[in-house]
Amino acid sequence: MIEVTAFRDEQVAVLGLARSGLAAAASLQKGGARVLGWDDAAGKRAAAAAAGVPIVDLAGRDFGAIKALILSPGIPHRFPKPHPLAARARAAGSEIIGDIELLARSCRDARYVGITGTNGKSTTTALLGHVLRQAGRRVAVGGNLGTPALALEPLGADGIYVLELSSYQLELTESLALEVAVLLNITPDHLDRHGGMAGYIAAKRRIFGSRHQARAAVIGIDDAPSRELAAALAAEGGSRVIPISAEARALGGVYVDAGALIDDMEGGATRVLDLAGLPRLPGRHNWQNAAAAYAASRRFGLAPGEIAASLRSFPGLAHRQELVATIDGVRYVNDSKATNADAAGKALACYDDVYWIAGGIAKEGGIAGLASFFPRIRHAFLIGSAAEAFAATLAGRVPVTSCGDLASAVAAAREAALAAGAPGAVVLLSPACASFDQFADFEERGDSFRRLVASLPGARR
Repeated sequence: MIEVTAFRDEQVAVLGLARSGLAAAASLQKGGARVLGWDDAAGKRAAAAAAGVPIVDLAGRDFGAIKALILSPGIPHRFPKPHPLAARARAAGSEIIGDIELLARSCRDARYVGITGTNGKSTTTALLGHVLRQAGRRVAVGGNLGTPALALEPLGADGIYVLELSSYQLELTESLALEVAVLLNITPDHLDRHGGMAGYIAAKRRIFGSRHQARAAVIGIDDAPSRELAAALAAEGGSRVIPISAEARALGGVYVDAGALIDDMEGGATRVLDLAGLPRLPGRHNWQNAAAAYAASRRFGLAPGEIAASLRSFPGLAHRQELVATIDGVRYVNDSKATNADAAGKALACYDDVYWIAGGIAKEGGIAGLASFFPRIRHAFLIGSAAEAFAATLAGRVPVTSCGDLASAVAAAREAALAAGAPGAVVLLSPACASFDQFADFEERGDSFRRLVASLPGARR
């Protein structure tokens, strides 16, 4: 756990007491702050109180006496409507920040690399952490992925924090100086929380900090908003911009050509390894992830050969195209992390005979943008609140069964795949939706899928 001393003897409010909020409260208390904890959910308040967090109804508190509000990234503070307590804190002049900012203020000697993007950031974060560990570096991996930032171990000047950073977290971060900042891609997502696409792009841009904060900017150039950001940063100077691409040449950067990873960071366009032969990194989107991890690793002084060896040994990331089992010739793939259509499209592109489990709480635009992948889908099994809308989009193009829940969908998909007898069939959970209508988060949804697959006839016990 990180000890946060920046607010010693000050009153600090912590709003939102899930994993990151609990870690923030504990770190602040350890550093001598007087913590006032609150969560709108009674169950979360009870659990936090049991963990030693002082619970105070902030509605009755004067924010003029509260130095800072530490806000869970899931709680809106501007759009679509600020949480009432966030609005009161802003009106009183209290600082509104998140746990990443507390980490930055507490561990100034460590080195930092941050990864953001609409899709791929979890895989890239895990992959980069794996590569650096394999090279013997002292690394702590967390943030939006897995371990909350303040629950990581304290690292000194020889340590590297590898942080997945969401747009929500970046909006609450002011002073984080990254040695390497990675932006993979930008496609529409969370637009309600950022007041539209311009606000979303501005939030992602914050990973580069001010003009001289990030020493190197690794940027995917396979979408227009990211290309424009790369050009703008290059024109400003300060950070070295390293373009990456899975679709075209990236002069002075890292790119993929016919499945081969090419290093052109120092010129010479050197072939590094064949990405098509990496079973844990399937698909062109994972090739972009590999290019980003490679470029960031080179900035930390690793040699091409040792990076290539670590890419080959990467075990994969839970809930992201995770092969759970192969039963009676049918593969069962857990892609629960695909919480929007663009992410689901990345998975659909990797398989030809797909029995697709999708649904939950739909994002803006639904699945209309996936039409080019519909010919790969043999049957769709729909769950959650998006089922009716998804069925309407798929009508006449893909056979549909509305299943309601995940257990029914897994059973029905198994029966359909076995009845078809198609070699290479894949039952793919890639929901293109948030999980909150039926599950606490995408991880619980993916874990449930794993258990259901493990209980199927023919599964290894």
